[in-house]
Amino acid sequence: GLAFVLLFLVSITLHAVGGLAEYNDEQKSHHQPPVTLAQYGASSRFWFESFQNWQSEFLSLLAMVVGTIYLRQRGSAESKPLHSSNAETGR
Repeated sequence: GLAFVLLFLVSITLHAVGGLAEYNDEQKSHHQPPVTLAQYGASSRFWFESFQNWQSEFLSLLAMVVGTIYLRQRGSAESKPLHSSNAETGR
């Protein structure tokens, strides 16, 4: 559990740092002052981009799960019969 929390914190931090650099480049091109990491982390842009990424990941995971269940129930040639033991895989 702790490893996943650490991975999440590292990924969200890297996302924030990368997004901040891009945002400040845009600010500079519009002759606006740069913002701090805390200001960017509190911005709607950061949260919109984060939730957009999470949404796409959860939708792809949902599609894989539903697709796997559908293929398993439809008797896919790639799946073993539901009542077979692990030793009978492939029959």
